[in-house]
Amino acid sequence: MADHILNVLFVCTGNSARSILAETYLNASGQGRFHAYSAGSFPTGKVNPFALELLESIHFPTDGLRSKSWDEFSASDASKMDIIITVCDQAAGEVCPVWPGHPVTAHWGVEDPAAAAGDDETKREAFRNAFSVLQRRIDLLVNLNPGALDRMVMKRKLQAIGETQ
Repeated sequence: MADHILNVLFVCTGNSARSILAETYLNASGQGRFHAYSAGSFPTGKVNPFALELLESIHFPTDGLRSKSWDEFSASDASKMDIIITVCDQAAGEVCPVWPGHPVTAHWGVEDPAAAAGDDETKREAFRNAFSVLQRRIDLLVNLNPGALDRMVMKRKLQAIGETQ
């Protein structure tokens, strides 16, 4: 991995909750070394209101967040991604596009807070739990020194982070 700002794409099916939370948190905590994006294989077209509420409650910017297709990132003229992380099991099992630049990939399965049933407080708790898992994993990513790791070591480390609860 080169010593430049690393582009990281978080992928989920709907790109309305987990991948949005991950994008926002890595952009805030990445210490200027990471630029995060998010996308979905079948985007819902809107960001889940509970995701926006959570991010705003902890003072993260939400302007410009949108649910978008992974096609935006697989086009030949798209920004080159260094790392692509799937955050839902369904997206991990789908046939992914061929990504320009052959980025390192990993899977960090996180329970879908948008699927939580119950009252609004139960749903808010599901979003807080998902954010907490993503926060711990992203903190581990930020503490890596990707510039000092070759592709295979980076892939193994990213996969290990995905097993962190």
